[in-house]
Amino acid sequence: MSPNTMPWRALLALTLVVLLGCLAEVLPAGLLLGLSEDLRVTPSAAGQLVTVYAITTAITAIPLTALTSRLPRKHVLVALVLTFAVTNLVIAASPSYGVILGARVVSGAATGVMWSLVAVYAMRLAPPGRSGRALAIAMAGTPIGFALGVPAGTALGELVGWRWSFAAMAAIAVPLLVWVVLAVPAIASEPARTTRASLPLLRLTLVMVFAYSLGHNVLYTYIGPVLTRLAQDSLLSTALLVFGCGAVCGTFLVGSTVDRNPRAVLGFCPVLTAAGMVLLAVSDDVATTLAACALWGVAFGGAPTAFQSVTALIAGRDADRAQSLTIAAWNGAVAGGAVVGGVVLDTAAPALTCVAAALMGVAFWAAVRQPAVRGATRPAGSPRS
Repeated sequence: MSPNTMPWRALLALTLVVLLGCLAEVLPAGLLLGLSEDLRVTPSAAGQLVTVYAITTAITAIPLTALTSRLPRKHVLVALVLTFAVTNLVIAASPSYGVILGARVVSGAATGVMWSLVAVYAMRLAPPGRSGRALAIAMAGTPIGFALGVPAGTALGELVGWRWSFAAMAAIAVPLLVWVVLAVPAIASEPARTTRASLPLLRLTLVMVFAYSLGHNVLYTYIGPVLTRLAQDSLLSTALLVFGCGAVCGTFLVGSTVDRNPRAVLGFCPVLTAAGMVLLAVSDDVATTLAACALWGVAFGGAPTAFQSVTALIAGRDADRAQSLTIAAWNGAVAGGAVVGGVVLDTAAPALTCVAAALMGVAFWAAVRQPAVRGATRPAGSPRS
């Protein structure tokens, strides 16, 4: 294969790894009622299967990424896919809420490493000057998971039972494991180093990532009640589908531009997100509501790619460990967004959109203060022949 050819087979394998990780994280939200009834726990207790997952990912991303940084990258990737297969199989088969909660903790820890590893892996596999596009291809698994995977898994759970949805994820992991082994080349691990040299630049990036994820989740977590206030609650499934399709488009839009002008992309994402949120708040008809969701989705789809790409450009050889800081900030804000949004919803529901949009303002402030970073580069460490 030419050194300037995009390694599609390897990148699409990474896309499916990300898709599997995304589904493992968020699918229980769509299966909440079936889970709570079958396990004989309250819906709020079943909901903790999502919360615990996000918190575990946030807490373990940094130490586990550092712990595995000296191991062969491909071996770690294979172990992560195997972990997804085993934990989803345990969840599908276990009658115990405690065992399922434990499996979610293990799976959440694997996901923290996965986000850091896949981002750097994709960028190292890319031809020169196309690392952002390669990252977008790999990260497309997240919006595809939201747009197609979650609705499909939820429908399967409603049709034949929630356990079959987890069994399906375990089954998908088996051929994916073979694909990774055969199609993804090995890349060299990097010697353990400190990220201290890049921390002054990363501080602004982490503020931006945390504020953006917090603002998004403050509103997205409670999109149902927001649509109910607009007397459009029947639009929920359609709005989420439009959001997910917009996110897929946003991922590739950012991937095609972040290599050329990463700083502009960083500012674009929070501004467009805030515009979608404000448009949703003032919408009074179906067309405006769906347009707002599409606009918000495009911005959200591109944000993780932009954040991880710029993190890698800043950190250089420390990219694996720097990505773990980004992942910790993002997932910590996922859990925090649900809490903050819940408090605002209970005390001043009309202000929910204002709070979310204000946090996007913080993210934009951090983005424009970000020192210029050069695109068209990739983290060190080329594929082994």
